[in-house]
Amino acid sequence: MQQSDALASKRTRTASLGDAKAPPRASNARVIPIAPMSDSESEVARQMQICNACRYCEGFCAVFPAMTRRLEFGKADVNYLANLCHNCGACYHACQYAPPHEFAVNVPKALAEVRLDTYTEYAFPAAFGALYKHNGLTLSVALAAGLALFLLLGTAMHSGLSGEVSAANFYAIFPHNLLAVMFGTVFLFAVLALGVGVRRFWRDVAAGTGSPSAPAVAEAAKHALTLKYLDGGHGEGCNEESDAFTLARRRFHHLTFYGFMLCFASTTVATLYHYAFGLEAPYPLLSAPVLLGTAGGVGLILGPAGLLWLNLKRNAERSDMRQRPMDRGFIALLLLTSASGLALLALRATAAMPSLLAIHLGIVMALFATLPYGKFAHGIFRSAALLKSSIEKRQRDALSLGSD
Repeated sequence: MQQSDALASKRTRTASLGDAKAPPRASNARVIPIAPMSDSESEVARQMQICNACRYCEGFCAVFPAMTRRLEFGKADVNYLANLCHNCGACYHACQYAPPHEFAVNVPKALAEVRLDTYTEYAFPAAFGALYKHNGLTLSVALAAGLALFLLLGTAMHSGLSGEVSAANFYAIFPHNLLAVMFGTVFLFAVLALGVGVRRFWRDVAAGTGSPSAPAVAEAAKHALTLKYLDGGHGEGCNEESDAFTLARRRFHHLTFYGFMLCFASTTVATLYHYAFGLEAPYPLLSAPVLLGTAGGVGLILGPAGLLWLNLKRNAERSDMRQRPMDRGFIALLLLTSASGLALLALRATAAMPSLLAIHLGIVMALFATLPYGKFAHGIFRSAALLKSSIEKRQRDALSLGSD
């Protein structure tokens, strides 16, 4: 009863704010156009008004403290909260207004629907984002297969390989400079597209927030790297099935992310070996590039396999079904990258090496080409949202100290 009274009070206060007469605007004031909200964004704004009156879930994650710092929810606010949400499901299972209640509050699903739209809205180029949004799995596998086939044709046309295969000489198949140009182009494109996308996102959601301080950056980085908000707000983990809590999703995410970073470190060290020390691949099994790559490859098998398992059995009531092709497309490329890389390592001194190399390189190129448009982008956007959250918290604390 008390929460219903609070909800009614909140609605009355919001209505009075909307009815208040706006102050006169100077004739030379600049008018900033505000993009209309989509149906999904409007639904989030509606649910946030209800949650802001209730506040039962205030301690669950970063979304609800950020929500309480607002009386109204515009497009930028909704996009910010959507990317701050980790979809742990704790609020859905704790909510007294969840379906079948007439308020139909389902925060994880509502935010997931908006989050998917932000990937497309802020994508660069936008057409690529829209294409991946609707055909993520098909596009990922088709691109990997097409690039691998193209490179396989290149190996078929190559002559004089018989003496090189036993030495596992990759550069006898594809010259080093050619590989550097191919992967350098794809990598720079991914960095550019992600950079433009997150810059657009930050410009919209962080307008008027102020410059980030070093403590705010450090806190946001810690929360992003440890996946703090996948603990369900109580340390027991996400609700993957019904009311059961588990930390499996956080652990599989860690295996995936740090496996990816170990593989990236392997490539970086190999580049250093090549250019700084004149050491060319292939490297011994106990060398730094091979050890890093092997550990990363194992992480990229276990992590994505676990995430795929969770994705297949995830509660559809609190997830956006439209995201599944995108999710599974990214997971498929990670699994294929790791599996083909480990197979190449194991069989690099055999006659299968040229074909395995072409397949592996095609999959890796497809992975990097699609990074800006799939689930990898959500990690970048979420990190930006966490940074804004840390800045807001410090500003709130500073105001509280000042008022005291």
